[in-house]
Amino acid sequence: MQVYNCLLVEDEPLASELLRDYILQVPFLNLLEHCTDVFCVKEALQKFRVDLIFLDIHLPKMKDLDFIKTLKNPPHIIIASAFQEYAVQAFELNVTDYLLKPVTLSRFLMAVHKIEKIREEPLPVSAMPKTLDRLYLFFTVGKKKVKFFLDEILYIESMKEYIRVISKTKSVLTKFKLSDIEGLLSENDFIRIHRSFIVAKDKIDAFSASELEVGGKLIPIGRSYKEYVAHNLDNLLGK
Repeated sequence: MQVYNCLLVEDEPLASELLRDYILQVPFLNLLEHCTDVFCVKEALQKFRVDLIFLDIHLPKMKDLDFIKTLKNPPHIIIASAFQEYAVQAFELNVTDYLLKPVTLSRFLMAVHKIEKIREEPLPVSAMPKTLDRLYLFFTVGKKKVKFFLDEILYIESMKEYIRVISKTKSVLTKFKLSDIEGLLSENDFIRIHRSFIVAKDKIDAFSASELEVGGKLIPIGRSYKEYVAHNLDNLLGK
């Protein structure tokens, strides 16, 4: 898994805190520095290898999209702005994405995964990685971040504005929406079987037409999910 070094360029405290929290939850993003002005960004670009900039285009001493125009070899840039009128001009400058504030986690994940799609071009066999890193996510619990490797998660349960993440050894409750994490997990062998449950496919111990057993827990299959789940389970059985 390639890790992208990124800068957060934002001078609004609330927006900074939100985006920083999102960045820390994505396993392939490494936050190098948080900048509040373009001088800090220029210095960081000289000090580090920067792959991605999360950029608020309204910064002190720099208007609109002028900063992007000053970069000779810009990295990927994802703009987060409260103003939609600059979007067309931004895409003409080849930004990766343009997010409108307030930014939701699901929209944020869509943006960062565009970078992965850009990178995923056919490579010679010799250039393919020989080993695979274990994917993981950090979940906010109180004032700390708790690390979960994706291959250890049994299932995730929605509890209104919160989700409970369960593995064999631990369980945490974190403020999150199931829909916000569904897209990310669906790419890593998880399946949503109910409006309140996402399960790891390889952790399914038994199943029927109406429920699954995962880690000793019986989980119902939602009525509207039955056809989708049946299709996926047939694939697991090689049908």
